[in-house]
Amino acid sequence: MSDNNNNNQNSRIGRYHDDDGELMTTGGPRRPLWRTILYWALGIIFAIILAGGGLFAVYAASAPKITTAQLTSQNSTEILDDKGNVISSLGSQNRTYVKSDQIPKELKQSVVSIEDRRFYKHHFGIDPLRIVSAAAANFTGSSLGLQGGSTLTQQLVKLSVFSTAASDRTLKRKSQEAALAYYVEKHYSKDQILEFYINKVYMGNGVYGMGTASKYYYNKPLSKLNYAQFAVLAGMPQSPTYYDPVAHPNYAKQRRDTVLRAMYENKVISKADMNSGIASPVSTGLSVNHSVNDTSSDNKVVDAYLQQTIKEVQKKGFNPYKDGIRIYTNLNMGAQQRLYDIVNSDKYVNFPSELLQVGVTMTDPQTGAVTAMIGGRKQNVAFGLNRATQTDRSSGSTIKPFMDYGPAIEYNQWPTFKALEDTKYTYPGTNIELNDWDGKYQGTLSMRKALVESRNIPAIRTLQEVGINRATQFMAQNGMKFKEPLVYSNGIGVYVSSMQESAAFGALANGGTYHTPHLVKKVVTQDGETHKFDVSSHRSMSPATAYMLTDMLKGVPTDVWAPDAHIPGLHQAGKTGQSGYPDSVTTVPHTAVMDAWYTGYTQHSAISVWTGYDQPNEPGHYMTTAQLSIAESIYKYLASYMAQTQSNDDWEKPSNVESIKHNGIDELVISGSNWRKYLNDKDQSSPSGSSSSSVSFSSFSSQNSSSASSASSESQSAGRLSETGASQGAGNGGNTGTQSSTSTPAASSSSAAH
Repeated sequence: MSDNNNNNQNSRIGRYHDDDGELMTTGGPRRPLWRTILYWALGIIFAIILAGGGLFAVYAASAPKITTAQLTSQNSTEILDDKGNVISSLGSQNRTYVKSDQIPKELKQSVVSIEDRRFYKHHFGIDPLRIVSAAAANFTGSSLGLQGGSTLTQQLVKLSVFSTAASDRTLKRKSQEAALAYYVEKHYSKDQILEFYINKVYMGNGVYGMGTASKYYYNKPLSKLNYAQFAVLAGMPQSPTYYDPVAHPNYAKQRRDTVLRAMYENKVISKADMNSGIASPVSTGLSVNHSVNDTSSDNKVVDAYLQQTIKEVQKKGFNPYKDGIRIYTNLNMGAQQRLYDIVNSDKYVNFPSELLQVGVTMTDPQTGAVTAMIGGRKQNVAFGLNRATQTDRSSGSTIKPFMDYGPAIEYNQWPTFKALEDTKYTYPGTNIELNDWDGKYQGTLSMRKALVESRNIPAIRTLQEVGINRATQFMAQNGMKFKEPLVYSNGIGVYVSSMQESAAFGALANGGTYHTPHLVKKVVTQDGETHKFDVSSHRSMSPATAYMLTDMLKGVPTDVWAPDAHIPGLHQAGKTGQSGYPDSVTTVPHTAVMDAWYTGYTQHSAISVWTGYDQPNEPGHYMTTAQLSIAESIYKYLASYMAQTQSNDDWEKPSNVESIKHNGIDELVISGSNWRKYLNDKDQSSPSGSSSSSVSFSSFSSQNSSSASSASSESQSAGRLSETGASQGAGNGGNTGTQSSTSTPAASSSSAAH
């Protein structure tokens, strides 16, 4: 027994109980648990700091170089066409560069007070105390928007080398930014850094640098401004658009007053000066006529395209006014110039008035790339109304392939000879009758005939049989979504843009794949990194549906139904569309039209054209029957230009589509479908070897005459009039619709859109 006790006492793991019964070891009391946890926590923190420091060192070592030229250069963004040629530089006007000794002391104090109060105290490019203070203020919500965590030096580096996109706000970028800020602090004086910043910041309206902004907003040099005006300029870089004192005086005053309070807290102005500055109107001294930022003639040609390009890159998080990036677009400059000439000269089309407007979009059906765009004609204002993307004008009958007949083929597998009734029709649940231009009915006719001749009643009967839900689904699949539910009257007109229509018809052209329309291919930031823009694509209809719709729509651009869109020998298809005035409008002729469209396509180009007046209810602001051909002519001259360099490919029939002879006409059916149930006793059908719409190629180069004449023959006139009705209530809604809106039947006895 004693031997066992001795062994236990001598053992390395021998144990005993103290007087309180606590288990003890022979080595003394055990380390408290809290101390062990503390040691582990400190060890982990040290390891994290060590790893973070190593990662920072790796990232910092890979930072791009920064030069004096970058720090002093204009931060302009270059926009390039599809061949890599620069078509515009944002902020490329003559900049007034002011040297440090020309910058008033009060402006320097204003900038430092609002952007980096400790600017003259920190010397490493970053300010740890400022970062902690900003984080605490953001957490408690007490910062009042005064300052963030970045120093002026860091902001200068970001403006000179990096972009402001959210995708660039990474640990790697922050590490590189800090490393470069340290470099700048060690190689340039504080006055130089402040000089670089004041001359580089974006000040809105295409203006860079506060010296240029002084002339733009006040028509004076910096030396002639007072401290309250300096406060306006110092506050603008945070948000140049919202703090524009001309466009948004209320926001600008709030920001200016914030700067004045910061100056007082920084002890650079007295309390009396602060109160006096706050009491003064922000409009004091502002100039009405601006001396910079003129729009060049070259920019007029691409104005709408530039405007949409900027919106597209901004949606991706880039700021083209601040980031100094290179934007590579899909613009075909040759086509853009031709389109501009077509709508802005009398060489191609005879416009009745300079007030008649247009909106045109051309896309590549195989990719969705927007290759040309015009937002209006006879415009002298930079970034004016872009009618190519506006969605408050009725499409008329151009929507019928997607709202009516496309869903019928896609979901119900209708053959192109499907019999439809053109007989008296009243919208369900109403007493509103739907009529065509002639107030007559054609009785029974085929789907092909109804679509080509754009009869309204068969279209709405088709929609009723397909159902609103499926029609809405088909529209959405082809890029047309709406805030409000669609109704039956939308079968002959919805509010869409030419860009939406061009992309949707592009899906017909390529065999049923919808590509989101896009202008930008990629963006290259100042550090040389490339950001490619991914494009969304999906199957929007079967190849059979696309082919059968195209085969029918080949019958539209002919000498009968759309003679001014007819291009002999070109494999093309298209659809006309017009919308008229409500019956309540009695100040216009019976056949007056508000909107006239033509959307046509080949396998390589889809072109959608809208024409009309911005204020169609003003006296004389309506289109006559003869003027409906203008949209067709614009399409024809642009399509003819494109045909000179594109192959003239016809569409190949899918393997599951069969050609049959039906009553002597070549028609199409889907293999395996029960198409024979649509035959009646009088029909005569047999297999056929080809489509009746095939054409052969001939030269286009000679077609460069100058007028948009109305059709001369009786059949041409009938074809034109079938798209124009008397007054229209159902499916129109006038020109007061909102974006992506729909319409409901109005108290009218005639058709709304044609």
